[in-house]
Amino acid sequence: MLKGRKISGRGETVAANYAFGPLEDDVIIKHRLLTRTTTTRGEPPLKKLQKKFASFVSEIEKDEDNYNDCVKLSKAFLQELSTFEIPLLKSKAVIDANVREKENFNELKDDINRQILQAQDDIEDLKKQLEESKIERHHKEECEAIRKLIATEPPRSLMQKVITDLEKEIASLEAENTASSRLLELRKKQFTLLLHVVDELQNTIEEDEKNLIEEMRAATEEQKNGMEDASGASEAMVVD
Repeated sequence: MLKGRKISGRGETVAANYAFGPLEDDVIIKHRLLTRTTTTRGEPPLKKLQKKFASFVSEIEKDEDNYNDCVKLSKAFLQELSTFEIPLLKSKAVIDANVREKENFNELKDDINRQILQAQDDIEDLKKQLEESKIERHHKEECEAIRKLIATEPPRSLMQKVITDLEKEIASLEAENTASSRLLELRKKQFTLLLHVVDELQNTIEEDEKNLIEEMRAATEEQKNGMEDASGASEAMVVD
């Protein structure tokens, strides 16, 4: 596979030079997995096993008296087979371990997901607790402000004495107000009566003035008539 490194100060990616490209790497890796080849040198184990088996079969098919050679070749084949089987067993053990590891990983993943969900629930609960704490703190601050305001006021006993004095003063003022109202009402009645008497007196005076004028007029008329009578009598006497 191609790898790159970032050059400091330029932000450029430069590809490293390898002997094989990505496609060749995939082919080589696949081939090594199939043939159990772990290095690029040496003969693949499967090919060596195949050669051992071919040599053993070829030796058996001969008509010569070659029992010892067959035994030797069979032992070599079995040894090579055992050698080839060991990596398979290792691979099986690795596969089983990987399967168990995958299962453990899945369990761990599920456990982590549960922990994440639990953590999210805990976060929501903590948010609610935080909001409740803010509200409680705000209430405490308001109570503290009220307490300080109350502390600046006079003592309760003094305030009660002031209130009692004010109540007495209000009662006294109310009594004075009641007395003043009664006195004012009495003065109103007296003034009304006075106005009535004055009005009656004025009417009487006017009536007396009218009568006096009538009497004076009558007296004047009588005096005038008397003077006329006296004048007539004097004239008669002169004529005689």
